[in-house]
Amino acid sequence: MLHVDGAQKSGSGTIVRFAVGLAALLGEELSLTNIRAKRQNPGLRTQHLKAVQALAEICQGSLSGAAVGSMSLRFKPGSEVHGGTYEWDIGTAGSTTLLAMTLLPVAIFAKNTMRLKISGGLFQDFAPSAYHMQYVLFPVLNRMDVDVSLNIIRPGYVPRGGGIIEIVVEPVKGKLKPISLPQQGKAVKVEGIALSSHLRERKVSERIADTASRILRASGYETGIQVVYDEQALQRGAALALYGKTNTGCIIGADRAGEPRRTSEEIGRYTATSLLEDLATGATVDRHLPDQLIFYAALADGVSRYRIPGITDHVEANLWLVDTMLGAKSEVKDNLVTIHGADYLPPWQR
Repeated sequence: MLHVDGAQKSGSGTIVRFAVGLAALLGEELSLTNIRAKRQNPGLRTQHLKAVQALAEICQGSLSGAAVGSMSLRFKPGSEVHGGTYEWDIGTAGSTTLLAMTLLPVAIFAKNTMRLKISGGLFQDFAPSAYHMQYVLFPVLNRMDVDVSLNIIRPGYVPRGGGIIEIVVEPVKGKLKPISLPQQGKAVKVEGIALSSHLRERKVSERIADTASRILRASGYETGIQVVYDEQALQRGAALALYGKTNTGCIIGADRAGEPRRTSEEIGRYTATSLLEDLATGATVDRHLPDQLIFYAALADGVSRYRIPGITDHVEANLWLVDTMLGAKSEVKDNLVTIHGADYLPPWQR
């Protein structure tokens, strides 16, 4: 049995989500203790419980001790991941993308195509936006031979949620390729999407796009921000996602969700400024991507390298986790992350 102490490093929910996922990939039973021990409200929260339940479902595994507030759980994976179609409703504005990211490292090694339909929140603070996943994370993973796509069926915002995404994952053919992004190169044009729901009369999407474009053009970048007005969401809401592609193949993104009393201009200004800050560091991935890429690099066949804007608690926690569970050695020097992949193949393909 694998034993993971959830109080290590960040002591956060990321250890919960990915420890269970890695146990499923290894085909080994897991004992997870001290869940979210360093958080203000320790123990499993609803979103973490939904994530581990979904993992157990796609790998035909079983959970014991998993309930809201639990400080420990045991997970026993099934024999293999078949693929198929799955649907989950978070029931709140909880992040659909965080649930999807929990499942994805397992889903790519399924025997057949997997379709994931998830309802909840798509745009909120402290979680990746659906646009960032669609236009930044997934294109980077495509370079590692991960064949995955995302479709936004309906936007969803805090507090009502009700957004829907559908993700299609094709089985990886053989082993994952490592990724090498040592140099940022030059970005000339920044693209993006300015979205608002039920706010056409106030020209919210246009105001967001105009503010961001003005700031980016002042720094020498061409812009192409698509203005989108939606009438399907359950409530009013807004979001902006930006992404700049460089001549070395890097994609640097930034995003910001709306919330009450957060103006359109503030959304545009914050997102554009965040993107410029990350570009100025010389990083080859933005501030949101480093911890997300760690699991794929750790599973890959070879050495991955990418330059990050700065090290975070989540980066430290995820590097510790892949070393502990996979034996994937890593180092961070001058903000260059180097990960020696574990050359992974799932038990059902060996």
